[in-house]
Amino acid sequence: MTIEHDKDLTHLTTFKVPATASLYAEYENEKQLLALSRTPEFIENEVLHIGAGSNLLFMDSFKGLVLHSGIKGISEYCKDEENVFVIAGAGVIWTDLVEWCIAHDIAGLENMAGIPGEVGASAVQNVGAYGAEAGDFIHTVECFDTDTRTTVVLKNEECHFGYRDSIFKHEGKGKYIVLRVSFHLRRGSDARNLTYEPLQKYAERIGHTPTLRELADEVVRLRAGKLPDPALIGSAGSFFKNPVIHRYFYEEEIETRGLDLSPRSISKWQMKLSAAQLIDRAGLKGFSIGGAEVWPSQPLVIANIGGASAKNVADVADHVVRTVRDMFGISLVPEVNYIDQTIKITILGSGTSKGVPEMGCTCETCRSDDPRDKRLRASILVETHGLRLLIDASPDLRQQALRHDLHSIDAVLLTHQHYDHVGGIDDLRPFCADRNMPIYANAETASDLRKRLDYCFREHRYPGVPGLDLHEIGSQPFRIDGLKIIPVNVMHGKLPVLGYRIGDFAYLTDVKTIPESEKEKLTGLDVLIINCLRIEKEHFAHLILHEALALIEEIMPRRCFLTHASHKMGRYVETATLLPEHVKLAFDNQTIIIK
Repeated sequence: MTIEHDKDLTHLTTFKVPATASLYAEYENEKQLLALSRTPEFIENEVLHIGAGSNLLFMDSFKGLVLHSGIKGISEYCKDEENVFVIAGAGVIWTDLVEWCIAHDIAGLENMAGIPGEVGASAVQNVGAYGAEAGDFIHTVECFDTDTRTTVVLKNEECHFGYRDSIFKHEGKGKYIVLRVSFHLRRGSDARNLTYEPLQKYAERIGHTPTLRELADEVVRLRAGKLPDPALIGSAGSFFKNPVIHRYFYEEEIETRGLDLSPRSISKWQMKLSAAQLIDRAGLKGFSIGGAEVWPSQPLVIANIGGASAKNVADVADHVVRTVRDMFGISLVPEVNYIDQTIKITILGSGTSKGVPEMGCTCETCRSDDPRDKRLRASILVETHGLRLLIDASPDLRQQALRHDLHSIDAVLLTHQHYDHVGGIDDLRPFCADRNMPIYANAETASDLRKRLDYCFREHRYPGVPGLDLHEIGSQPFRIDGLKIIPVNVMHGKLPVLGYRIGDFAYLTDVKTIPESEKEKLTGLDVLIINCLRIEKEHFAHLILHEALALIEEIMPRRCFLTHASHKMGRYVETATLLPEHVKLAFDNQTIIIK
């Protein structure tokens, strides 16, 4: 086992888009993985575990450690004449496992013949096709816990399998590395799962129940008729998930527009639509940018038809999402994981609780024509690692979202419970059409929201009310879909509030003091955004300019932006002359990029 430097990853992903990793290592067993987890390369870098790369799009070179499992081997354990458990190493090629089962007259996985990838990824992604999903058969998943450096075994129900979803894509991402997967299958040489219509027609055509071999061959033939040959053309298979929407949304927003999208009911309140149908009806088959194309025979696929860059692929995907949303009001969500360490921060609002201009005020700042002096209530959008995170939902959220064409949010981080930071939560309704919105807050804020927005937490909610999943957090780091978030506990006068560090970026608002122990969390920042209420006259709960500059000098970020500013902070052009070169006054609609 060696750690390679500047590893070319181009041929380790099915997209075949150029990419490199600063560090790369493959391990063959748990002992080697344990040793790797104790190296500086593992401890001091972001770690990304890949399988066959069939669901990854590297947007740039990966600055960190990429790991790959070399754990092989397939074995079986017979419980009785009917039931059999097949255990496969995470590094086993999925199609090899399917073929092994067919050769040994073990049924269950044949509907998923031809799916690219490895066994470990089958549990992560809950792969599926032609009426079957891996999660239907997975018994247990053996994992390496990176927090405790121990081996743990998760039962099926602990894996939270859903449509192309599992615990390994959310709270378990970055925490668990899959070592082996155990499948509960059955003895027999005949296929039984013919629920998918083309397979029913195939059985009728041949006049008998297909054998495992016959069904697998038919599935591979069907796939080949729709999907590009992976040996010749790069792709990730299906790029988008089939959207799951609330029945109320379909009836009120789709049917009333005279659209029939042939929904399939999956529960009392949820309906699933065909993403391929939506893309097809939007006229996007064959649409291309550079070397990336919506595959003509299966519009769920975006293919690298030759020389595509990651940006080409992402631009095609963005065009598909925008076009489908404009035509049908439905936002498609990628199955593909964008590997993008860039942090993009958008200042949605940079003002204090009254905003700027203040109502009824005639000061120079409030009468200014400079758009940088127009301040909505403070909040930001952070985009990184394929996630969109909203920090604080101000009362101006609706206006901010419309201004920035914000159509999806993955989670909300709250700093504290004051109205100018949570007053827009009810406006999250459009982002909760297919799931509850995860919201992270300290215990005080969570308690306040349960009282203030009690209608969002009732068992039987009024249709259209935002569904919220509250997560109470303290001082320990936590993960959102694998992204590490570090809470920073600061004081807003006598009120404890939270700031957040994400990579080399930190956001602190409504700060007056920072405990010494928390300042250690702020070392080595590229960008700090911190509050500054006004230039002069001390405030009991907010920093003023000289206090903010003193803290900035102590923390020493490479760049700093001042937010949560009142009209007494002065006009942008005049205040800029009072600031050091690396300190700027933030303004609404500003974009900050950290590479």
